Amino acid sequence: MTEKYQTRIGRKALSALAFTLILLTLEGSSSALMHQGSGSRIEKRLFGKLADGTAVDLYTLTNKNGLVAEITNYGGTVVRLKTPDAEGKLGDVVLGYDTPQEYESGTSYFGALIGRFANRIAGGKFTLNGVDYQLAKNNDGNHLHGGIRGFDKVVWQAQELRRPDGVALRLTYLSRDGEESYPGNLSVTAIYVLTNKNELRVDYTANTDKDTIVNLTHHSYFNLAGKGNVLRHELKLNASRFTPVDATLIPTGELKTVRGTPFDFTRSTTIGSRIGQVDEQLTRGRGYDHNFVLDKGGKQLSLAAVVFEPTSRRQMEVWTTEPGMQFYSGNFLDGVRGKGDDVYNQRDGFCLEAQHYPDSPNRPEFPSTVLKPGKQYRQTTIYRFLVRGVQKQP
Repeated sequence: MTEKYQTRIGRKALSALAFTLILLTLEGSSSALMHQGSGSRIEKRLFGKLADGTAVDLYTLTNKNGLVAEITNYGGTVVRLKTPDAEGKLGDVVLGYDTPQEYESGTSYFGALIGRFANRIAGGKFTLNGVDYQLAKNNDGNHLHGGIRGFDKVVWQAQELRRPDGVALRLTYLSRDGEESYPGNLSVTAIYVLTNKNELRVDYTANTDKDTIVNLTHHSYFNLAGKGNVLRHELKLNASRFTPVDATLIPTGELKTVRGTPFDFTRSTTIGSRIGQVDEQLTRGRGYDHNFVLDKGGKQLSLAAVVFEPTSRRQMEVWTTEPGMQFYSGNFLDGVRGKGDDVYNQRDGFCLEAQHYPDSPNRPEFPSTVLKPGKQYRQTTIYRFLVRGVQKQP
């Protein structure tokens, strides 16, 4: 081998080494994973620090059509979700904050993964296998959304994933036996997939080593116009019954028909058309904050809701395997300062939370939320985004 050829090899090796060192240096602060041929990508960067100094990350998922979902491993929270309007302009359609500290101190559950038990449990009490459990009472004497430090207030372990249908982020968390007074070590996985069909898909699984109760959901506040109130949004729910509530928003146990009530969204109806009617249920919730019984049999994935916003012409479909859908019309937003100094007032966002019925552990007639060792909790919910009137869709 000639000296000249050896020199060329040496230079190439040094160049490769330098390139590797640059990549390793960048990896500590950010990373990018490109899916070759698909046009989708995921990027990671530091989001900020919590009050105790814990660093949390922000993952930006982009599909081949340019849709963007920004998700932090703090609370498994969707911080931004950018989808096109009728003119093709991307706009953020979820409410939220700019910093981890605001999510840490916030009480609205913006964009978070909710658990161990979503929604309310009466008096924070339930009995399982003859044992009485007392959970935190953090909402008008009841237990709400997992307690004082639910899954929305913990740091999840994150892993970027390669998927043929888009780009994904896997989040895992171990909720230890006795955490928030729940029994059993519960291992939870939530996989967010931003698909090339313009869907944000959430696949949940959970396993336990002791009998426990589980009810997981996603809690984004949507506004398909981007800002302002959501009263002109048109909503269709595939639910002919709902669960009326008492004065503290606990279900009475009745499965009541929506026919002839302000809760009839079996045909597309504007959210604001009946929200001001004199109605005991609307008064108790200060608007809609009720579980709807989905018209479905079994646990198959099915269309649960369609929302349309006439100005942007954005449309969102919600598909789920769950038996219920909590529709919340942003009743308790009271001047919350959010992203970019936006102020969120009452009715500036709505939630469609796919889940089991509230207070199910105390209602044996409701679908069971008990999870046993050797069994696996599974749930899928999909938010699919379209632009009505635009012929070409992914």
